[in-house]
Amino acid sequence: MSAILLPLLPSGDVDWNGFRGHVRRTLEAGLVPAVNMDTGYANLISDEIREQALRETAAICGDTQFVAGAYVGDAPGSAFALDAYRTAIDQLAAHGGTPIVFQSFGLTSLGDDELIAAYEALGRHAGEFLAFELGSMFAPFGRIYSLEVYERLIRIPQCRGAKHSSLSRTQEWARLAVRDAVRPEFRVLTGNDLAIDMVMYGSDYLLGLSTFDPAAFAVRDAFWQAGDARFYELNDLLQYLGMFAFRSPVPAYKHNAAQFLHERGWIASAETFPGSPKRPDSDIAILREISERLAALVTG
Repeated sequence: MSAILLPLLPSGDVDWNGFRGHVRRTLEAGLVPAVNMDTGYANLISDEIREQALRETAAICGDTQFVAGAYVGDAPGSAFALDAYRTAIDQLAAHGGTPIVFQSFGLTSLGDDELIAAYEALGRHAGEFLAFELGSMFAPFGRIYSLEVYERLIRIPQCRGAKHSSLSRTQEWARLAVRDAVRPEFRVLTGNDLAIDMVMYGSDYLLGLSTFDPAAFAVRDAFWQAGDARFYELNDLLQYLGMFAFRSPVPAYKHNAAQFLHERGWIASAETFPGSPKRPDSDIAILREISERLAALVTG
């Protein structure tokens, strides 16, 4: 699964043509598009933009699976808003998307028993869904659950997987061990853009980094599946891109993604969404070199 960047026009309006092209390229690479994620500025966009992103994605995907963020905006000290989550799930379900439940201040402030009860309630409403652990380096409402809570989450029948974004190999390895022991079909979806080789250890992925070049990730995956040693060189280069783009402040990776995609001629500008941190223009030369090297490895 690959998160979809929400691109902008020079005017600051959404580049819907660029968005549609990005979704199509992701599908053509054989990856599952994930819209209205952190990469799509889930915590910054309006309900109107969120709805149009779902509508555009559903039109392109047809009967093909896509994932969408079920996001509820709140503030520190807020109570868990079950009805607001139900509304968000209903919105994306109306377009055929599989919900991935974003955390919120209200959700992550719950005690362990109440937290699991909340996910159980969401499962009863949504049917199939994905969960999401988000480190605080990505968003202030993020929380990485204890391993005991994670095991209880795995046991919720409607929860088919969970994105893990702690940026910690150790924590993810521990989750894989629990998954293998408790429910082998459960998907641990790595969100560790600093360790994209977690696929070698049994993780699947839902990455922000793959938004830069879904086709390169698809080729890398095919190399790994086939036991082709070219996997390692391509993975190393993609990981270099991840280390560069996901440096502090981490949310500025979205601006790097816009710079990268604009350099490739795939979106109309390198603008990033208001309220999201920026990178310097000097990054563009480095991104251009990485792009050229990726193209050579993928087509060579």
